[in-house]
Order: sequence, then C-alpha cells, then structure tokens
Amino acid sequence: MNGAESLVATLVQSGVTTCFSNPGTSEMHFVAATDKIEGMRTVLCLFEGVATGAADGYGRMSGAPAATLLHLGPGLANGLANLHNARRASTPIVNIVGDHATYHGQYDAPLTSDIKGFAEPVSGWIHSSPSAKTVATDGARAVAASLEGQGQIATLILPADTAWNPALGPAPALPRPKLAEPDHAAIEAAARALKESNKPVLLLGADALRGDAPKHAGRIAEATGARLLCPTTTSRRERGAGRVLVQPLPYFGEMIEAELAGVDTMIIAGAKPPVSFFAYPEKASWLIPDGCEIIYAAHQHESSTLALEALADLVGASDAPKTLTPLQTELPSSDDALDQFAAGKIIAHLLPEGAIISDEANTNGIGPALATSTAAPHDWLSLMGGSIGQGLPLAVGAAVACPDRKTICLHGDGGAMYTLQSLWTMAREGLDVTTIIFSNKSYAILQIEFDRVGVGAPGPKALSQLDLSNPELDWVKLSEGMGVQAARVTTVSEFQNEFADAMKATGPRLIEVVV
Repeated sequence: MNGAESLVATLVQSGVTTCFSNPGTSEMHFVAATDKIEGMRTVLCLFEGVATGAADGYGRMSGAPAATLLHLGPGLANGLANLHNARRASTPIVNIVGDHATYHGQYDAPLTSDIKGFAEPVSGWIHSSPSAKTVATDGARAVAASLEGQGQIATLILPADTAWNPALGPAPALPRPKLAEPDHAAIEAAARALKESNKPVLLLGADALRGDAPKHAGRIAEATGARLLCPTTTSRRERGAGRVLVQPLPYFGEMIEAELAGVDTMIIAGAKPPVSFFAYPEKASWLIPDGCEIIYAAHQHESSTLALEALADLVGASDAPKTLTPLQTELPSSDDALDQFAAGKIIAHLLPEGAIISDEANTNGIGPALATSTAAPHDWLSLMGGSIGQGLPLAVGAAVACPDRKTICLHGDGGAMYTLQSLWTMAREGLDVTTIIFSNKSYAILQIEFDRVGVGAPGPKALSQLDLSNPELDWVKLSEGMGVQAARVTTVSEFQNEFADAMKATGPRLIEVVV
C-alpha cells in the first residue's frame, strides 16, 4: 500500500466518503487509489471553484466533511473564493492539495508556489505530509481538525513522493470533536437581561438555526417578548411551515439600523453582531444601537442548542413554542408580470417538503425569500462570504449529500457565469437540481452600490462594466451545451408550467426567467 492508498483508506474510515476532484499530474496516485480503495465517491468538477463550493454545500447539509482534490498551488488558488465562503459558513472541508515531490522543489519548476501561503487565509488547519509513513495519520488529523467547533477547513498538502512511496497502512479514525458546553454564568446573565429589557432581541446563527435550537428560541420569545432575528446570510436555516419563524436582518446597513432602533438588549447565540457589508461615506459600519447591551448566550464554538434550552428554562418558558409558521402560499394571476415576486409565489406554492434552496439570487432574491417563508418546510443555504459564484456549486454539493431531496438553486445571471461548469457536473452525476436563473442582463447589485458609494451618476464607460447585454447571455444554449435540459420563460404561466414539471421530474433542469 502506498501513501495515497493509505490516505484514501483513512479518509473513508474517518467518514469522508465523497471527493470533489479536479486533479493534475501530482495527484495521479491519489486518483489511482480511489479505484483500489472501496468507499470513496469521486465527483469530477471542471473548475476548482466548483469543487470547493460543492464541498461547502455537502458539508452544510451532511454535517460531515467532503474532500477536495486540487492541483498544486494554482489549483488551490482557483478554488479560494468559494473556500472563503465556506470559511465564513464554518463548513467542515478536507482539502487535499498535491505538491511536487519533496526533492523536486529545489529546482523551482513552473508550478512551484507557496501552497501554505495560499491556504492560510481560508484554513483553520494546515499540514504538509513529509512521509508516506505518516500521511495516513495526517489524514485522520485533518478530518478531526475539520470538525472542530462548527466546522472549519483543514488543508493537507500531499507531495507526490509521499503519495507514491510505500506506506504502513491506514490510520484509525480519531474521535469526533464536540461543541463546547456554554458558560452557565453567561446564560444566567442573559436571563436577567431579558427579564429587565424593554425591547430585547435574540440574534441566532450557526447551529441555533436548525434542529431543536429554534424551538427553544421560540419558547424564549414567547416568555419574554424578544424578537427572533438572524444575520442577513446564514449557512443553513430551517424554515417554512411548522417551524419557528426567525426573521433575517436586511442587507443594507441603514435598514438594519432601522430594524434595531430602540433595542436595549441583544442576546446572541452562534452569531456575531451585525455590521455593514461595506463602508460607505457618512454611513455607519457598526450597526448596534447606542446603549444596547450585548450578551453571548453561546459563542460559535459552543452549543447553541444547550444554551437556548437552558435559557428557556431560566426565563420560565413553556415546554414548547405555541406560535409556529403557518402553511400559506398563493399563486399569482396569469395576468401578472413575471418578476421576482410572481416567481417567488410560484416557487413557494409548488415547493416540495424537505427541499433545499441554494440562494444567490441577489437583487432578485427578496421575492422568493418572502414567499417561501410560509411554504412547506425546507432548508435555506445562503451566500455566506459575499463572493459571488457560490450558488450553483453549493447546489451540487447539497444534492450529492441529500440525493432523496429536491434541490433548487436561485441565481442571478452574472454570478452564475462564475461557476457555469457546475451544470456539467449536475448532468454527469444526474443530480436532482432545478436551477432558476433570474436574467436581468446586468450586475444589478453593483448599479445600486454605484449610487450608494456617492460617486455620482455612471457614465457610458462605468455602465459598460455593469451591463451583461452586449452580447446577451443565452442560458438555454449554455445549459444545453453542458447537458442540462433548459427553457426560457417570459410569462407567469410559462414559468408555472416549467417549474411544476421540474418539481415532478428528477434530474437537472434550468429555467431562465427573463426579468
């Protein structure tokens, strides 16, 4: 057994059974090992940003890390944007990055680079295996490291000779780390503050938005009058009918300030205080009201479920929340214009229970988000790090992790072009993903931001950098060229028919919604 085979066997024994792969020469022994070692599913991605984004979606939905296989420093660099997003989402990922043989680096071959330097900003753990005899143990350590806290990225660098030299065999899996127990003194302080507060809020993030944690938050809200809020974007949020409603904060800073006006107590579980996405002239960056007391019932490395359950008991809450989201949807009139709000109503009305929504609709995301808040219960995955081009790969990973659930990707046309290759992987793997492209032929969010930063009206050169209409993108041809069935719709009736058909069928589909 060589080093690569010992590593693959260790990964499988440690629960890493999926690898999103874009290999090169230095990784060929790892590639060969996936044939020889049973249990590792390999998913080829045509761009490293698809591989890293897919690993993010997989980790968010499975709670376990996927591996990526990346070619040297440049391959890792190609995947950095979606690793940035994954880091912000606290997703467990094990990056396997090939490197030149240990003796070859001295010659400064063309692909020689500072792999650790590329990996460091997005990784919570980095190690380069020096020997085939230790690489299996290094792999087990990488998996355990990826599961620390809510999750993080562990990058294991695999020199080519470490992969091909004889190894000692696989290493046993290490114990899975657990979230730390919350500080009871902080929970007691939160209970006192809630009882004395005139306008409290609970700000929920990470594990506070799934499982039993939202139920405990609902108990607290009913007992104390606290509002339940969450950050604008969240890694995974359980929402829809039969669940406790948690309201996300809006995107723009001044809207968050208005939402929080008068709040005197903010209890945080698994989140961070809200700040503006960007700095703007004469606008605030820190968005907490003056005089508001902030108390962390649970930090992000601690169990929000335990913290919220204990807090609910301390404030004398009932055993279960009485107010849950009703199932409430409506279809638009066929005479309505097809826009994000009409499309959102159709999506909500036809959404199957247990669906997964990967949202990167950006300026066209408000309508679907509002309408689906009272749709059948589902999971909502957001663009956590703000680096566009995540929605399609995230949907790939979610669909691989949960093949029995319908995955729906809501995407703007500009952002989707960053990782268009995701469609090819959807077709190759037969993934049950329905992609909805909101085609407004522009970087619409940048047109808004142009005005907000105070540089005046855009001229022709500025406008040309925000416009996607010369030439126009043909999403039907782009999708079909990747092997995914597609249709373009311009009316409410057309979209309703296409989306209804996609929800009844299985396999990848794309619908271009012209707005």
